Amino acid sequence: MTMRGRAAVAAVLERYGLHPSRALGQNFVVDPATVERIARLAELTAGQRVVEIGAGLGALTVALADTGALVTAIERDRHLLAPLGEAVEGRNVDILCADALRVDWGELCASAPGEGWSLVANLPYNIATPLVLGVLERAPAVTTLLVMVQREVGLRYVAHVGDEAFGAVSVKIAYFATSEIVGSVSPSVFLPRPRVASVIVRMRRNSAPAIDPAVASYGALVRLVNAGFGLRRKMLRGSLAGLVGPAAFAAARVSPEARAETLSLDDWGRLAAAVADPATAQPPADGRDEGATNEETGQR
Repeated sequence: MTMRGRAAVAAVLERYGLHPSRALGQNFVVDPATVERIARLAELTAGQRVVEIGAGLGALTVALADTGALVTAIERDRHLLAPLGEAVEGRNVDILCADALRVDWGELCASAPGEGWSLVANLPYNIATPLVLGVLERAPAVTTLLVMVQREVGLRYVAHVGDEAFGAVSVKIAYFATSEIVGSVSPSVFLPRPRVASVIVRMRRNSAPAIDPAVASYGALVRLVNAGFGLRRKMLRGSLAGLVGPAAFAAARVSPEARAETLSLDDWGRLAAAVADPATAQPPADGRDEGATNEETGQR
């Protein structure tokens, strides 16, 4: 079964007695041209491994499988498994009913060790950033990500110093990958129709992290980035108080009067390296919250 258009998708939902779940952020793509465009942008080859997050009713899953790729379709909503299975019948698709935020990526990718996996997804706003970062951090086998996200979120993913959208997530993604917006998507292609426009972002994993882990670990970098952007209106001497002392600022050639959004990834790397150096380190203040910032979860 291949669904072609809004009426066909609505008919499938009615036949199975289903309604899009607002809690799960379900907005099904109903425009065949958009589905085919995403499949082309995924740049898949026959036999390549690809994991799709949020397979839904299977419109994009079918398009991905028709490229000859071997698809692992992850869908959390068990109510969608029957129509999804019907849609992909006879194609090289494995369906996994799971929460993508809890997937063991090592176990999943172990089915094809040594191969570069691709990830393709139409991501709800509430899980987009945690999922993207989780894959970049914990699934090195996934070498390319193509995600459709809310435009505001996508702009953060690709932002550089000086861009209005530049923030903590921009720095973290740049540590792992090179990203670009490769398409825009109108709200009219979804059922139900969202109130915001979307973009398609492609991320290609770097052959090595942008900052040498031997110089500064990712964890050390994230601790500083979270603190700096958590209080982004403050100068760094305030937002990083207790984490970075005068000697570390000087060694990193970073002004303590600067603000987080003015620092490049290289600046953050030098700062993390200076903090790791016993000669310039300053112990963190007791009680500092080093958890994820609001921006890391995709929220304002």
